[in-house]
Amino acid sequence: MPQPSTKSIRPFIGAKDYRESLGFYQAVGFVAVPLGEKMTYLHYGKTGFYLQDAYVKDWMDNTMVFLEVTDADKFLGELKAKDLPRQYPGVRLSDMVHNDWGREFFLHDPSGVLWHIGTFK
Repeated sequence: MPQPSTKSIRPFIGAKDYRESLGFYQAVGFVAVPLGEKMTYLHYGKTGFYLQDAYVKDWMDNTMVFLEVTDADKFLGELKAKDLPRQYPGVRLSDMVHNDWGREFFLHDPSGVLWHIGTFK
C-alpha cells in the first residue's frame, strides 16, 4: 500500500488552566494562533500543536511529547535563563540526560504534560 504524502502531525494537548498554559507556552517561545475561545495553535517554526481548554487529570498525567531540536544544549540554556519553574507553579525543568541515541531534557508544563526535548546523534 503506498504511503500518503504528509505535511505535519499536530497533537492536541489539554490544559488545566488554559490562560496559564497559553502564557507558559508563549514564554517557552511558541507563537500563538488563536482558533477560538477554547483552542490555540501553538507553533515553533514549522512544528506545532493544538492547546485546548480541556482537562482530564489522567490524560494530562500520561501525555508525553517529544520535540526534536537542532541543539538541545542551547535550547535548555535558553529555557533555564527564563526561570519558568519560578513563574509557573508545577513546571519542572531537568538537566541534560545523555542516552545512546542522543541527548534530551525534560520539561513538565503547568498541567503535567511531559515534554522530552532532544537531539539525536
